[in-house]
Amino acid sequence: MAAAAAPVWSVDPRTGKRRAQVAEEATTDAVDAAVRAAHTARGALADRPPRAALLRRAADLLDAAGEEIVAAADAETALGSARLTGELARTTYQLRSFAAIVDEGGFLDVRIDRPDPGLTPPRPDLRRYKIPLGAVAVYAASNFPLAFSVPGGDTASALAAGCPVVVKAHPDHPATSELCAELLRRAATETGLPADVVGLVHGFRAGLDLVRHPLVAAAGFTGSVRGGRALYDAAAARPHPIPFHGEMGSLNPVVVTEAAAAERAERIGAGLAGSMTLGTGQFCVKPGLVLTPEGEAGDRLLASLTAATEATAATEAGVLLDHRMRDAFLDGVRSRAQLPGVQAPLAPGDGDGEHTVSAGFLTVPAARLAAGGPHDLLLEECFGPVTVVARYADDTEIGAVLARLPGNLTATLQLGDAESAGTDAAGRGARLLAEVTPLAGRVVVNGWPTGVAVAPAQHHGGPYPATTSTATSVGGTAIERWLRPVAYQDTPPALLPPELRDGNPLGLPCRIDGRPEGA
Repeated sequence: MAAAAAPVWSVDPRTGKRRAQVAEEATTDAVDAAVRAAHTARGALADRPPRAALLRRAADLLDAAGEEIVAAADAETALGSARLTGELARTTYQLRSFAAIVDEGGFLDVRIDRPDPGLTPPRPDLRRYKIPLGAVAVYAASNFPLAFSVPGGDTASALAAGCPVVVKAHPDHPATSELCAELLRRAATETGLPADVVGLVHGFRAGLDLVRHPLVAAAGFTGSVRGGRALYDAAAARPHPIPFHGEMGSLNPVVVTEAAAAERAERIGAGLAGSMTLGTGQFCVKPGLVLTPEGEAGDRLLASLTAATEATAATEAGVLLDHRMRDAFLDGVRSRAQLPGVQAPLAPGDGDGEHTVSAGFLTVPAARLAAGGPHDLLLEECFGPVTVVARYADDTEIGAVLARLPGNLTATLQLGDAESAGTDAAGRGARLLAEVTPLAGRVVVNGWPTGVAVAPAQHHGGPYPATTSTATSVGGTAIERWLRPVAYQDTPPALLPPELRDGNPLGLPCRIDGRPEGA
């Protein structure tokens, strides 16, 4: 007799108490059924108009249920209704944006090279475009229960590409996941598609079964380095390895120049505090390491950072997404604070001693980080409202620390006016820009990395361990993760897909003999 499936509980992070059982953990057989259903449904997504209709209808249904969704998400994450209302708007905007991308059709990357026997070697008739990979596994994020979870960017971009999805729900917001999955499946049936273009499973074992399933063609993940690397390795170890697009840990370094600190220390300190404590420090682009100058301007910056962080702590309860994360945060802060030379001008702590945490920051001489050894711990992400301020004596120390950093989602420069204008005699602004560019997928100048705009030019990714691929999980080009190119050579016109036929019957953007044509 098979063991009963384990219950999935919705938990209130403000109290640590169970709210309700909302589902059961998926068995291996249940995962198999969900993947096979999605695989069978992939043909229904072959045409672009139904995909666009699905995405728009899903956005409409999510908006209509906004009050219920926000209440459910807040009860499970403690992120607050204001933050979650904004996240829902971002989520539905993503869905509609991908619908517009599907309508336009440029993502198919249609290229036609006509035959030319006069070339050496002769060129045959070649016609190339991109096709969907197949069923996609999506692993929901803890810190974005909407925008990077069941109805989030991975799901939206995969459906836009023509790939059905099976989402592995995050255990921190299972009720929200169930609610959103129900709305997506309803959107599918209301637009004439099978509900199984979107599936949902729960449980740790289900996550492994999903990435190992032979009918899963690709996977998208947002979470920790440990979890992402385990799934990445499983994806690579399959008899037929699959693309695994994992977004994992990121330190998101910030460099504040002497000129910037002298010109606007108070503004930089306040901005850093706001970015570091936003969402209780649970953003994947939270600045976790800040290089600031020694001296009077650096002291002013730290004073401003202290005052702004204390003001935030006085008005906002620091509830993390779950008590496991709270324990990890407190352990991480404690182990970092015990390192030689590390000080805590505003020590992060355990808040009320039971459910909350307090924000703060640590300081360390930059030379300690450049030397390596046990201080390498400070070069790892600590999830929660803390940052490490490394104080440097000169540009050599900046370069030595940057040279030791792993890959990141973002890197930020706070430059002085002359440095920003490129008129400083030392050319420091241009040099620092060149130094941080290899470290990150997005470089921010005189701003803060928290807040990732959904835009065609956006790139949300970076060198390992920030991500496991060179792709982005935000913006229009996120669709490229779920496509592969195929070229047809000397194929009779009657057999060609409509996208590749002469006369461009679908009105698609294309390149013919290297020249752009079409819509």
